[in-house]
Amino acid sequence: MENMVQVDAKILENREIAPERYKMVLSAPQIARQTKPGQFIHVRVSKSFPPLLRRPFSVHRLEGQKIELLYRVVGEGTKILSGKKKGEYLDILGPLGNGYRLPSATSKVSDIILVAGGTGVASLLFLAESISVPDSELSILVLIGAKSREELLSEGDFRRLGCRVEVATENGTKGYKGLVSNLLEKFLPLSGDKSKPLVFACGPTEMLKRIGEISRRHRFPCQVSLEERLACGVGACLGCVVKAKGSTYTYKRVCKDGPVFNAGELIWE
Repeated sequence: MENMVQVDAKILENREIAPERYKMVLSAPQIARQTKPGQFIHVRVSKSFPPLLRRPFSVHRLEGQKIELLYRVVGEGTKILSGKKKGEYLDILGPLGNGYRLPSATSKVSDIILVAGGTGVASLLFLAESISVPDSELSILVLIGAKSREELLSEGDFRRLGCRVEVATENGTKGYKGLVSNLLEKFLPLSGDKSKPLVFACGPTEMLKRIGEISRRHRFPCQVSLEERLACGVGACLGCVVKAKGSTYTYKRVCKDGPVFNAGELIWE
């Protein structure tokens, strides 16, 4: 949190890329310099009230001094954001939260699986770009889930990085018909295999809960990024707590302790 800054960021682009899904590009060099995959920024969508609270958005991509966000219009705040024009300024705060923990060069991990549900692809593209450096030995499999073909996001972006990409749609209009968590089980090595993949997942809570159960059953390490509605964003208001394992159980703040957690430390309700 000590590196967090508040800036007025210039909007360079804000366009609809799929039904109700938007990509926004902001110029924010002070924040871009220090943001890591899995961290988020807190956006004040309007100078008037309501909406009173800032909205959290995972960083989708970084390009030099530019920050890219991917968001879905779900309520009043994101509706206001979707109407913002190129050249306007947004009051943003960041980077916030704890991001993904990347495997060290000495770790035994050779396979990485990224599992994205809906706009959960937002933080995972930034992660894939950080991992897929030219001399890396790591192979990356990306599983993207959506309700339908029209709602699939970032498939081409992952392919351009050299990732292997498989998709699941609930209505069967593209790829595997069913849930992306079921698709994950099809790609897991048999439990007798020595090497375990490292799995990173981001998406709706139900999806993450299922992936947490699969990781426990197959005993592979798994990090999940929670999509909670954050209020203050800095750990003060306790409006985003989740249950986690302690000597009995404890509560963790998604904004300050997360949004990325080891799946095994969470108690899913």
